[in-house]
Amino acid sequence: MNILTILQAAGAPAQQGGGWSMWIMLILIFVVMWFFMIRPQRKQQKELQAFRDSLKKGDKVVTIGGIYGTVCEIKEESVLIEVDNNVKIRVSKQALVKDFTDPSRQ
Repeated sequence: MNILTILQAAGAPAQQGGGWSMWIMLILIFVVMWFFMIRPQRKQQKELQAFRDSLKKGDKVVTIGGIYGTVCEIKEESVLIEVDNNVKIRVSKQALVKDFTDPSRQ
């Protein structure tokens, strides 16, 4: 009897209108994914870019590699940071992730 019900279900015509509900679900999934994933990431990227653009001499920064230092010189694409007494390294602006002097920026 189980084989008979399986054969009847296989021969039954597909339900009409299933295409619209599939499209609505796909659009709903995309909207939810954009709202919870893409939008916050864009906001974070804008904040990080604003931080990098507002750098000035004397700011304390952290690189993506975890090196803490103080900004000594700023150029178009790079920053010279002092990591210890008279130890300076030049890093890309893209390598700077946060300013640890201001607690509201962390």
